[in-house]
Amino acid sequence: MNNNQGLKIDFTLIMILVAIAAVSCFTLYTIQPTLPSKYDYTNFFTKQLQWYALGTIVIGVVMLFDYDRFRQLAWVFYGIGIMMLLMLEFNVPSSLVHENNGARSWFKIAGNTIQPGEFMKVFLIILQSHLIVRHNEKRPTERSLKYDLWLLVKLVGVALPPMALIAKQPDLGTFLVLAAITAALILVSGIRWRILLSIIGIISMVTLVLIGLFQFFPVAMEKLLVESDFGHVTGRFYGWLQPEEYEDYGYQLVRAMMAIGSGQLMGKGINEMQVYIPERHTDMIFTAIAEQFGFIGSSVVVTLFFLLIYRMITTALESNEPFGSYLTVGLIGMFTFQIFQNIGMSIQLLPITGLPLPFISYGGSSLITYMLAIGLVLNIRSRTRTYMFDS
Repeated sequence: MNNNQGLKIDFTLIMILVAIAAVSCFTLYTIQPTLPSKYDYTNFFTKQLQWYALGTIVIGVVMLFDYDRFRQLAWVFYGIGIMMLLMLEFNVPSSLVHENNGARSWFKIAGNTIQPGEFMKVFLIILQSHLIVRHNEKRPTERSLKYDLWLLVKLVGVALPPMALIAKQPDLGTFLVLAAITAALILVSGIRWRILLSIIGIISMVTLVLIGLFQFFPVAMEKLLVESDFGHVTGRFYGWLQPEEYEDYGYQLVRAMMAIGSGQLMGKGINEMQVYIPERHTDMIFTAIAEQFGFIGSSVVVTLFFLLIYRMITTALESNEPFGSYLTVGLIGMFTFQIFQNIGMSIQLLPITGLPLPFISYGGSSLITYMLAIGLVLNIRSRTRTYMFDS
């Protein structure tokens, strides 16, 4: 049977994406006059339109192939991602490696930056979904504890190398996204809850111990972390908990809350942004929406994201193939964490991690990655068959 015949296009998901894209481009258009002079020669509105056009082509290319083909190339994609991260780690080639704010996370090619960590998210989802399906296909009649533990080892094992390389860049945001993806797929992988609850218990105990150490030995713990490779993480936590006191790390958060609060219910109106926030067109773009359009405008954006995630959940539930379901769940984990983290860090609910708001923040690599992800979801939906008598 030819899977390319009678494809069902999910126009609902496409319309949601178009609405979010319109919010992104319009917001970037209004932000442009408020950006620092170093961006005078960069029109982010136009460039975002170009990235969306390229992303649309990516979706079209992804739709040409049965999504099961991506499973066959899972290890190839993963290998490419690891190779790019290793090139950044060893600064090869040095002429292309780009460093910004102390993080070596990009290649700079023809004036544009490419962030391999963004593509690694989707590559990891494809591989982990493949591993779960292959593992469950070989599952014995009587499932053993050892068999479940082996699946857990495989999922964590393939996640650790990219997470370690990204942590060394350092890029806390992408590191956490990979962790969230892995956690989401572990939850639906079929591993028995006894194992999962044990892991949650261990993590909780470690967290409580660390909190206790900070409580009783604050000076020693602060010195230990600051002198280690996790010093930037410590600073972000202090900037989150006491932003007014730790101005270096808390400045952006204080300004973000001022902007969001000043928007009140209806907002100040288009182009009426009076609070300056660094890099507002990327990580802090939600503050521009809140300041201009207030609580109502912000709620519309959150609703659009809710509809996007809900549509993806229905795709995962209705898919006829386990690989399609697991792949969609991994993408749901990626989007849900990034949306919650970005908006949460803007209102001091979570620490600032430098994660963009999916589809709305300006960014080439991130936007292409999200469009690739939507292409996979559309692919899965288009090849899902509904039968009158389903077992």
